[in-house]
Amino acid sequence: MNLKADKVDICLLLEGTYPFVRGGVSSWVHQIISSLPEFSFGLVFVGSVPSDYEGIRYELPENVKHLETHYMFEPGDSVPKRRPVKFDPGAVDELHQYFRGEQPALPERAMKCLHDLGAPGGIDASTFYQSDQSWAFLREQNYAHQPDTSFVDYFWTVRTMHGPLFLMAAISEQVPEARVYHTISTGYAGLLGALLAQKRGKPLILSEHGIYTKERKIDLNAAQWIPQPEFPGDSGVPGDAIRRLWIGFYEGLGRLTYHYANPITSLFGGSQQRQIQDGAPAHKTLITPNGIDLNRFETAYLERPAKVPKVIGFIGRIVPIKDVKTFIRAMRIICDKDPEIEGWIIGSSDETPEYGAECEALTENLGLSNNVRFLGFQNVVETLPKIGLLALTSISEGQPLTILEGFAAGVPAVATDVGSCKELIEGMGPEDVARGKAGRVTPIASPSATAAAALELFSSDELWYQAQAAALDRVKSLYALDSMIDQYRRIYQEAC
Repeated sequence: MNLKADKVDICLLLEGTYPFVRGGVSSWVHQIISSLPEFSFGLVFVGSVPSDYEGIRYELPENVKHLETHYMFEPGDSVPKRRPVKFDPGAVDELHQYFRGEQPALPERAMKCLHDLGAPGGIDASTFYQSDQSWAFLREQNYAHQPDTSFVDYFWTVRTMHGPLFLMAAISEQVPEARVYHTISTGYAGLLGALLAQKRGKPLILSEHGIYTKERKIDLNAAQWIPQPEFPGDSGVPGDAIRRLWIGFYEGLGRLTYHYANPITSLFGGSQQRQIQDGAPAHKTLITPNGIDLNRFETAYLERPAKVPKVIGFIGRIVPIKDVKTFIRAMRIICDKDPEIEGWIIGSSDETPEYGAECEALTENLGLSNNVRFLGFQNVVETLPKIGLLALTSISEGQPLTILEGFAAGVPAVATDVGSCKELIEGMGPEDVARGKAGRVTPIASPSATAAAALELFSSDELWYQAQAAALDRVKSLYALDSMIDQYRRIYQEAC
């Protein structure tokens, strides 16, 4: 799809999400755009490699006037060749100090270094990749700060980090003019937003659903491409140094985004406190809870059968951070107690096909092929009436839309104690807590606790209907779409 505009009202900066990936964040973006027709939108999508995405997954609203796509790790990188080019080592050293966490704020000279990447008079990619001076600088950095890391590992780690920096700087020169730039995460999209705010003097809004740096730490701790300790408690392996490099890098991108963004929104109090802890100025932070279209799910509620279906639905992307394997293992325990209960995994594995294959293999190995079904993407309005309980086993979340949508359709939830799940299920504050529990909250990575909670709710109609009543009351009172849209309308109006 070719959409080009010279100017838009709101330019959304989107890393690995809408409109090429389905999920809670993408659904939220689609809601925002669709519900605010008075604003024109531009979409700048930044992804990993083209092969990770199969095309646009949403019908773009008419007020989307611009769409451009960029990929950080294009195949076919050429082998570096030595060239006699120069750069200011002082500015580059300050930049590296910032990303190592030695400076809380990015010095002006270092920000200019980022600002001028690829521009005349600045460092271009060939300078970084091909100059003798760059090679010598990286050797000095390696020996001074990570002498136990092999230079080969250090060089390729830093090289991989820097490639997207040049890309973001290049993108910042070509995106359409906008009255407001709005990034939906820190990370690379946040860096792009910071560059645009600095170069063009326009407002930058940040909306964080999950905390980007926290989720990257989880990914890095599980990464197979980073060497793992040989013995329990052994922290002296090269992989730890590489992991610290990456964590410091993402933390630096987060602080940079927080510096330029205003407001900095989050979904609930715990997330807001994490932002402040990670460097966001408290006076800039703002809580904007998710909201859903209650009318959309009224039909799903009315179509529920009289008898509670013995189906547990897992609705979400099949990716490691959702910990689908804990759900599958919980189903093994559940089916041992009640073989009539089914587990439906509703979501795409396109993002991480290897993990999807592992989940299917685990299902087969546990003898669950007749009880656990992989249904792929489904229309949740049509699917929710057929489900008796939602399960969420994630190890990190913000404020899951899937739980709110389930509540609106009259489906209680069992969820891990991550993000705002406890607030959604048990309430926040005396008045909300008095509504009752809309399900059960369980520890992370505990199949036994997930199974026990699900079996408890299925064992008693009284408990199940109490949970359903609390779910309906809570979502109608606190999480209506109109409230969220009005808040973002005000944010955009003030920024414009």
